[in-house]
Amino acid sequence: MVRSLHMGWRHVLFANWPVDPAVVRPHIPDALTLDTYDGNAWLSVVPFTNVDVRPAILPDGFGVRLPELNLRTYVTHRGDDGVYFFSLDAQGVLGVLGARLFHHLPYYYARITLDADEDQVRFESRRLHPGDRPAQVTCAYRPVGEQLEIQPGSLPGFLTERYRFYTETQSGTLRYARVDHERWPLYDAEVTVAENTLFRANGFATPETDPVHLYSPGVDVVASRSLRPERRGSET
Repeated sequence: MVRSLHMGWRHVLFANWPVDPAVVRPHIPDALTLDTYDGNAWLSVVPFTNVDVRPAILPDGFGVRLPELNLRTYVTHRGDDGVYFFSLDAQGVLGVLGARLFHHLPYYYARITLDADEDQVRFESRRLHPGDRPAQVTCAYRPVGEQLEIQPGSLPGFLTERYRFYTETQSGTLRYARVDHERWPLYDAEVTVAENTLFRANGFATPETDPVHLYSPGVDVVASRSLRPERRGSET
């Protein structure tokens, strides 16, 4: 893998809602296949903080801290599973511009705070991107219980063990990047939500199903540059 970007994802909440696949399918590119678990598509709201964002060629200590929030679903392409992002809100203006330019990702500028102590993580994001729909998420979360043992084929594995993200350029070309990291350490999570308008901002009704909440203290991640899917054995 040609390494492009190093990141340290910390205090990660995976808040996951099962929904009818027909709700999600019109919102993903035609080239992708919606991935389902037990017949359900999944919409996941994921707040976290990046603690060490830097080009992979730079050593430790040169990264920046960028709290983020994303709304995503799960897809496959030619048998390779991955994540498709509907939106990614981030604090840093330069990071937002760089991700839009070099990774064709739908990043939006937002004012975000994430405060963590021994009791819980408190997160608030308010989108300020010019000309775009407002979106706000205010929540608190914490891990509960012992670390989960993730079995092959389990729902927590389906929702978290993804090593590609797909996106689409303005011209309609499908792109992807590979991400490399250790397996997520996962816990069940206790979550309190004061406000969440992220679904509405992305054209979805707020799901009426009960969410599945998972927490991870985090992993270190290295992402590739943006690639275009080609025939097997050929990636550019």
